[in-house]
Amino acid sequence: MMEELHDVQLTEIKPLLTGQNGRNLQDFDCQEHDVETAHGVLHVTMRGVARGNRPTILTYHDVGLNHKSCFNSLFNYEDMQEVTQHFSVLHVDAPGQQENAPVFPTGYQYPTMDELAEMLPSVLKQLQVKSVIGIGVGAGAYVLTKLSLNEPTLVEGLVLIDIDPCAKGWMDWATSKLSGWTSNLVDLIMGHHFSTDELTENQEIVQTYRLHISQDVPLDNLAMFYNSYSSRTELQIERPIPGLNESAVITLRCPSLLVVGDTSPAVDVVVECNSRLNPTKTTLLKMADCGGLPQVVQPGKLAEAFKYFVQGMGYIPHVVLNCLSSQSVPTAGMTRLVRSRTHSSSSIGSSDGVRSRAATLPEAAAAAAAPSLTADHAIKMAA
Repeated sequence: MMEELHDVQLTEIKPLLTGQNGRNLQDFDCQEHDVETAHGVLHVTMRGVARGNRPTILTYHDVGLNHKSCFNSLFNYEDMQEVTQHFSVLHVDAPGQQENAPVFPTGYQYPTMDELAEMLPSVLKQLQVKSVIGIGVGAGAYVLTKLSLNEPTLVEGLVLIDIDPCAKGWMDWATSKLSGWTSNLVDLIMGHHFSTDELTENQEIVQTYRLHISQDVPLDNLAMFYNSYSSRTELQIERPIPGLNESAVITLRCPSLLVVGDTSPAVDVVVECNSRLNPTKTTLLKMADCGGLPQVVQPGKLAEAFKYFVQGMGYIPHVVLNCLSSQSVPTAGMTRLVRSRTHSSSSIGSSDGVRSRAATLPEAAAAAAAPSLTADHAIKMAA
């Protein structure tokens, strides 16, 4: 039977961190690179230096955004700083989506979503990054999932926000074509990020991101990225049956944390993605009172979930954890723990192949990285 989920009460109490003169902390200690790949040039921003014994945090943004408008709210948050100070961070901007990007010349062929994923290994190699923990949103989550499927040894963990594993069906295609006659590109992308209720009720963030989408990136470039994402193929992933076909099916091999706001337009597709992944390595995090862009709307909750996710993987910073009565993790610095890779062969008990485990935030967020668990993990976080 489906167990009742626990609401985890978390509040946003810490302000975004900024440096002197109001600059984002992400602007410091950063190096920008234009990296040549087989499918064109990719603009990336590296903070810190890749360390041989630790993965690099790799981010990939959604359509209509770049790495700054998508991730600054999260990475400038104090709790996130406690984690990222132990890692190098690599932000990827999809081709032509970075700030001050030149307009593509006439006849430019934008990479497909498969090709966007194929660009990343050469970037990582040139920057001497040996492995990554990926954080992707929407289109970026799709790209990082493809990277993990193509190069499983490169990806140690994934945080997938608003991930849609499905191809765009002909009904969706027809709807977008019809909508295109009466709506402009910015409206279409706003509908991708926010629900109808959010568009009418959350005016402050809606107006902020309408400006980002309309002004940060040349609209011709943006249209190419949007069309590439709209033409994506379905992710060929399948839920393994424990003890039967775990080594044969195509699925993510790394710990995965799926994140979605409970009023997001992406709720159904994220749940669908969860149903296709290995239940021993996947956690679904559903944020209450949150719609699109949870990394912007609820950065504190996501930062805390990411902290526990990384700890569950064995990369444990010596920091104070608010949810554990101010007890610090009993280790100095950052340590990679030796973990058993043995999986239980217990069958999944619910009628739809999904079993939920009631859990607190630290238990369940870390559970995404714990390879010995046998059930899906769902967390519902209340404001």
